[in-house]
Amino acid sequence: MTDAAALRRITRDFLAEHPPAGTERLDFLRARFDAGLAWVHFPEGLGGLGLPRALQTVVDAELAAAGAPDNDPRRIGIGLGMAAPTILQYGTEEQKRRFLRPLWTGEEVWCQLFSEPGAGSDLAALGTRAVREGEEWVVDGQKVWTSSAHLARWAILIARTDPDVPKHRGITYFVCNMTDPGVEVRPLRQITGEAEFNEVFLTGVRVPDTHRLGEVGDGWRVAQTTLNNERVAIGGMRLPREGGMIGPVARTWRDRPELRTHDLHQRLLKLWVDAEVARLTGERLRQQLVAGQPGPEGAGMKLAFARLNQEISGLEVELRGEEGLLYDDWTMRRPELVDFTGRDAGYRYLRSKGNSIEGGTSEVLLNIVAERVLGLPAEPRTDKDVAWKDLAR
Repeated sequence: MTDAAALRRITRDFLAEHPPAGTERLDFLRARFDAGLAWVHFPEGLGGLGLPRALQTVVDAELAAAGAPDNDPRRIGIGLGMAAPTILQYGTEEQKRRFLRPLWTGEEVWCQLFSEPGAGSDLAALGTRAVREGEEWVVDGQKVWTSSAHLARWAILIARTDPDVPKHRGITYFVCNMTDPGVEVRPLRQITGEAEFNEVFLTGVRVPDTHRLGEVGDGWRVAQTTLNNERVAIGGMRLPREGGMIGPVARTWRDRPELRTHDLHQRLLKLWVDAEVARLTGERLRQQLVAGQPGPEGAGMKLAFARLNQEISGLEVELRGEEGLLYDDWTMRRPELVDFTGRDAGYRYLRSKGNSIEGGTSEVLLNIVAERVLGLPAEPRTDKDVAWKDLAR
């Protein structure tokens, strides 16, 4: 077993062979992946060394100290946080070797074709159809709220392959090429004025069976891996103290004493403590991940993330008074990433409204926490044993 000291030596040897200052960024990232230093807990040959996940911090610290480039994780978060762990668990060896390297280096951006206009909170009710024709599947349907679809080369896609069985049992999971004929991406302009989300129309899109993840009809189980990782990726990201949304409002409080009131002080203190508790809970959750795949506890982190972002941004707007009503730019844009801390207070306030919807609504996540974490009785579900085709729509 390689320990921290040995891994530190491996990383330093790698840096000596590939000095960041003299190596092209993409060449450096490819070499890092091939050396097993991308995500050390992945298997050898797939960007890792088969080591405990906790040792990744050793590699990251050495690379940061050397000024090494990163893979811009905010831009490729869906690939890193959702597609990669799903491909690792359910993909064939050929799929893993084809997709994981360009996914990690950022050469290929990924998006997630899950939600539909009639299947958001009740995702298992999705109606996008995939019909098999020989060694291909022909996909027709519509997906919505698709982040980064305008940038993506690949998508993780769930579609209905058997309408004659209950909704959870007739779904299959695919990898879809976003450049294929029949894929149309349309922007959805948000309250911020931007269109980071999209709606995607699939018309006669042909997906080879070699791009199926898992067994036919087992897509719901595969999707649970994606969804559990998604909630951790959104709500459990590693942050320093006063990282995230609490940072800008805390800095404003310190720099602008003329804005302070007793009431705002009390509210800021409470939210500061809540943010720190959430940050430390996220650290504990990541330690639990060392032992295996993320479980339903990630739903709790995602809930806290949404609530805190909305409450903190609301407090910041109040603290700034008239300044808080200003907005930097309403220009219609299709950004590559969400930048909460690099924009103004008005942007943070408006954009955080989506946090309780994206990645699973807070209402759905409350049910997950109640049933799968606390062990409370499940809500009555009258459609569990009804064929999807017979459901009221």
